[in-house]
Amino acid sequence: MLDAHFALQDQKLLGDLSQLEVFVNGSFCRAEDAKISVWDHGLLYGDGIFEGIRAYQGGVFKLNAHLERLFESAKAIGMTLPYGLKELSEVVLETLKRNQLQDAHVRVLVTRGIGKPGVSPVSCVQPGLVIMAYPFPPLLGEKPARLITSSVQRKAPHSVDARVKSLNYLDNVLAKLQAICAGMDDAIMLDSTGCIAETTGANVFAVIRGSIHTPTLTAALPGITRHTVIQLAKEEGYSVTERPMTLGDLYVADEVFLTGTATEIAVVGEIDGRKIGEEKAGPVTSKLIRIYQDLVISGPDVTRIV
Repeated sequence: MLDAHFALQDQKLLGDLSQLEVFVNGSFCRAEDAKISVWDHGLLYGDGIFEGIRAYQGGVFKLNAHLERLFESAKAIGMTLPYGLKELSEVVLETLKRNQLQDAHVRVLVTRGIGKPGVSPVSCVQPGLVIMAYPFPPLLGEKPARLITSSVQRKAPHSVDARVKSLNYLDNVLAKLQAICAGMDDAIMLDSTGCIAETTGANVFAVIRGSIHTPTLTAALPGITRHTVIQLAKEEGYSVTERPMTLGDLYVADEVFLTGTATEIAVVGEIDGRKIGEEKAGPVTSKLIRIYQDLVISGPDVTRIV
């Protein structure tokens, strides 16, 4: 009875996703047939890392940069990956090809692997690997996002460094839950000093009197989209300053926007009940969105799916 119950629930939740092909520990299978050991430390303790990557119109944007960051995350948590960057690149492209996806979000997960119960990773001999691709619109949609400030503190760098894309996202989940319960789209997370870190899944930017400002990376992920947008803005002649930022900086900003691979570039229309600008994309944000959309389709950092 329980088997039938869970199978029915899975079908309702996943729909067509269950029919996609995924790569699990060396071979492809349908998502509904994929299996991960209950003794995998990624499941037991959230011990693992991941990357989110996007494909646009048959090309993967900044594939190597994402995979290089995956290897950095692995090194930071003392995990040695038994596969190379070229191998992972080929599997990412093959996953997209097998699922006939031209526009998709790709998730690469590496777990500590199967081991004995207990947080020690010593018994985990081989990391686990999952690669999947699926249709996924911009995370916050197209409308200007409405944000609150979460009471959940971004714990980096006092525990897990922000540069590690850890499988353990519980602090982000709790902050997101606060936003949902408040009827908002997302939440801003602060660091231990009360300065802005990031949202639950994106970096933060503010346009103040024509200049662009973004928080330092002490407690924020060094986002690949963040880095790309900074480069684009400088090429367009904008002044970009990375500095500690407070909520007051956002409240008085002319424009606020968020960046991330899943989010892309999202306009912010409201923060903690304060209206931001005209509650729509301002001139700076609009320009960066246009340039970014062109870059992810036909720029030099696009790897074609062939």
